[in-house]
Amino acid sequence: MADFTVVADVGRTLVQLLRTNMTPDPIPQPEMIGLASPADKGDFVLSLFLYQIEQNGMAQQSYLIDNGSSVKDPPMAVDLHYLLTAHSNADLQTRSIDEQRIMGRALQVLNDNSWVKGSVLQGALADANEEFKVVMREPINLHTAITLFPNQPYKLSFNLVAGPIFIDSGKDKPVGRIVERGDTFGEA
Repeated sequence: MADFTVVADVGRTLVQLLRTNMTPDPIPQPEMIGLASPADKGDFVLSLFLYQIEQNGMAQQSYLIDNGSSVKDPPMAVDLHYLLTAHSNADLQTRSIDEQRIMGRALQVLNDNSWVKGSVLQGALADANEEFKVVMREPINLHTAITLFPNQPYKLSFNLVAGPIFIDSGKDKPVGRIVERGDTFGEA
């Protein structure tokens, strides 16, 4: 389980996984893969955009965490929804083919690494030796796409979900040892 930074660390981890496996072919430099909205891609050739966070009730734990002198509420389980988008800088004649090659390789990398764990983990994920699953999902619906990216042309993208991700509670409840016990007996 990890601190609140785990949400950003999942994004950093996915970017690192893609950078490691997609350079130099089909993307020449690792810095061309990063976290950004498809509408604000900058110099990225492949962008990963967190567009939704959803609580994962199936993975939610219900027990308190005992830390000796205190207890914590259980961690919150969430799923992170990302949109992965290719942005080729190639000439118009080859741009579509280039974007399809990039997306094909990204799909292959994510399928081959559907359980993300070990040395690729970044930040709090690595510190806690966490792991998470990457699942390809159906495309976002047209209404969601229009809401997220108004006045933007459609770009070749796919939707993926990373999770469950566990965010530790920030609330410690002190508990003390029982030092005195009393029993009262009487007739009813």
